[in-house]
Amino acid sequence: MQSARVDDTLTVAYQIEPADVDAIRAAGFVAIINNRPEGEAPDQPGGHEIEAAATAAGLAYTALPLGRDGIRPELIDGFRQAMDAAGGPVFAFCRTGTRSINLWALSQAGRRDASEIVGLAADAGYDLSGLVPMLQQLAGTRAGG
Repeated sequence: MQSARVDDTLTVAYQIEPADVDAIRAAGFVAIINNRPEGEAPDQPGGHEIEAAATAAGLAYTALPLGRDGIRPELIDGFRQAMDAAGGPVFAFCRTGTRSINLWALSQAGRRDASEIVGLAADAGYDLSGLVPMLQQLAGTRAGG
């Protein structure tokens, strides 16, 4: 299972298997966010299988599939809400972790400075520098609303 720690609240990862859930729990995570659409690849486990394993392990599970429709406000809001509700470290995954870290970054706009968000992502191995204008725009929208 390939993963990258972003900070104390989030780790993003490549696709996981139901058998990985016990190790995720043992590592101290309290919630899993699935950002991969069902059936994206023929060898991909079903989200319901991972959800069942998470439930059996006592972990919260949230499915926020990010597919060809792109990033929508409800996905950003859902990610923020899942992170807030977790009350501890969250393990988010998709095919390569990229969709998960993008949703996290956008969910943090207005809570953290754009440079901090981009820096944490870079330290985890993801270049989000192209998101800076959107992060700044979201931060301004959230501050004014």
